[in-house]
Amino acid sequence: MLKDHLAGPDWFLWIIFAVLAVISLILLTGHGESLISGFNTVRNEEKEQYDRKKMSRIGGVYMVVISLFILAMAIFIDVLPVWFRYIFIGAVVVGAIVTIVLIKKKCKKKEQL
Repeated sequence: MLKDHLAGPDWFLWIIFAVLAVISLILLTGHGESLISGFNTVRNEEKEQYDRKKMSRIGGVYMVVISLFILAMAIFIDVLPVWFRYIFIGAVVVGAIVTIVLIKKKCKKKEQL
């Protein structure tokens, strides 16, 4: 079982879920673009090329998916098999790649002529 292989108390998953759920809500409302990794390091000229609300919402959807995985682990910790952690890691990596691609493709403002 997954519980046998986790280091730390079970309540820690609930705290992680709560924090990620709050971050998800902030991003889904179109705020919190500063929470998106790497956006603060971009030059101001490049920041202006992106729709910040749309970018925040895409990041929020990604955070909801991760939050739901953490919630599932917290609820079903006694019955989930150990290999579920590999599914979680794969979802995080694939989700991050998809999120980056979506932000690059869908959040760029159209150039005005």
